[in-house]
Amino acid sequence: MLQIKSYNVALIGFGYWGPNLARNIVAHPFLNLKFIAEKSLTRRELAKRTYANVCFKESHFEIIEHAAFDIVVVATPVEFHFEIAKWALELGKHVLLEKPGCCSVEELSFLGKLAKQKGVILMIDYTFLFNGAVRKINQIINNDDFGKINYIDSTRINLGIFQSDVNVLWDLASHDLAIIYYLTNKLPKSIKADGISHTKNGIENIAFLVLKYVDESFIVHLNCSWTSPVKIRQTLIGGDKKMLIYNDIEPTDKIKVYDCNLNFNELDQKEILVDYRIGDLNVPKFDTKESLATLMEEFYESILKKTSPLSSTEFALKIACMLETAQQSIINNGVELEVKYV
Repeated sequence: MLQIKSYNVALIGFGYWGPNLARNIVAHPFLNLKFIAEKSLTRRELAKRTYANVCFKESHFEIIEHAAFDIVVVATPVEFHFEIAKWALELGKHVLLEKPGCCSVEELSFLGKLAKQKGVILMIDYTFLFNGAVRKINQIINNDDFGKINYIDSTRINLGIFQSDVNVLWDLASHDLAIIYYLTNKLPKSIKADGISHTKNGIENIAFLVLKYVDESFIVHLNCSWTSPVKIRQTLIGGDKKMLIYNDIEPTDKIKVYDCNLNFNELDQKEILVDYRIGDLNVPKFDTKESLATLMEEFYESILKKTSPLSSTEFALKIACMLETAQQSIINNGVELEVKYV
């Protein structure tokens, strides 16, 4: 019988995402938040008001003298992920690393190999993989009633936070690439991307991606931006029997399944007869548990049972390969490039 254990956690970073991680670490019955490292005095003081029993440090290096932690959770800007994760893994600590993991395939691959060498778990925080709505969609579209998927069209835009270390692809499109890979279990053979930067740092704040697959009848389009006047998180999935809209902004009815399809009768090369079938609209229920709580449970279980988590390094590397290919496509003026996976 597997023995239940408790693990002490050091959280590195208490900026945008850190408070959410801290809250879910504390809520887990077998995870103990012992340390928070945050360079901003203002953010440290904010954290102290909520977590009075936690030890606070300015840098992760200041907790190295303490042996009383088993897990390091990293929620700093991406440019610091590699350095901190490498430090933690070399100490033999389990690591939960905020998506997309690192700034490159090379860095993420190195960390994955180091984690295996040390016999510890390295998990990447692709939160939407643990989202109740996304998991419900997975059930729906992989049912014969939905039919073969013809396309996915996703929009993730907002008047958002401009990152200084990664572009809008690594920040926003990474979510959609992870979701689509999870839903379809298919990897694109090629990617075509266009993007533009409206700032002096040359980091793209708007990008459009087209993903093509071995199955030539299936195509994916992504639209991501930090410069939209409205926040939109919407994905359309078209099957040959049913179609689906996922609106993550919607407070309750996030998923709508349309019992409709199109039948094409090609009379000749110039004339196509289209038969439209429109049926009922279904709004399915799904588990509304917070995604990060489910993620923490899987992270804990992976450590306890020494199993690979859903958002493993191997999974994240596939996403990183897509992102690097898309970046190269932008650099080469939108040319379609083959994705090379490691």
